[in-house]
Amino acid sequence: MLTLASKLKRDDGLKGSRASPAASDSTRRVSVRDRLLVKEVAELEANLPCTCKVHFPDPNKLHCFQLTVTPDEGYYQGGKFQFETEVPDAYNMVPPKVKCLTRIWHPNITETGEICLSLLREHSIDGTGWAPTRTLKDVVWGLNSLFTDLLNFDDPLNIEAAEHHLRDKEDFRSKVEDYIKRFAR
Repeated sequence: MLTLASKLKRDDGLKGSRASPAASDSTRRVSVRDRLLVKEVAELEANLPCTCKVHFPDPNKLHCFQLTVTPDEGYYQGGKFQFETEVPDAYNMVPPKVKCLTRIWHPNITETGEICLSLLREHSIDGTGWAPTRTLKDVVWGLNSLFTDLLNFDDPLNIEAAEHHLRDKEDFRSKVEDYIKRFAR
């Protein structure tokens, strides 16, 4: 099977030889994003949290992948949460676009899948937003942490969920468990 990595290796081999103009055009068409992704995906797969799995529906499109987070502690333990990630052409100058595909009751993720994670912001007041030095590994670890140490009730995107937690922690836990049973198995 031809993957993006093998294509890049083959194209790099053509650079040194007397390749036809069409072959050198194809070499130039490999974007900076795709070259970065080959390295970053290898690093990501070598350093994936044990609660995460990455799936590439098309191995030739490293810029589109799915992440499954299965928390092993806290409110969300026992759930399987799916995220869709798309890396834009302007990567690494702009962050990847990430959406939660699993309906969830969470202060930092809306029921429609929007995510509040500072490193996914292009511009951040606190300086913790996206920077070209960040990688896909940072994104995956950040998403994983939304279920543990980055769970933030003080600066929520889903205000209703955060207020629910403030009002009644046990009822909040019960609603989270209900959502896991209904949507995250």
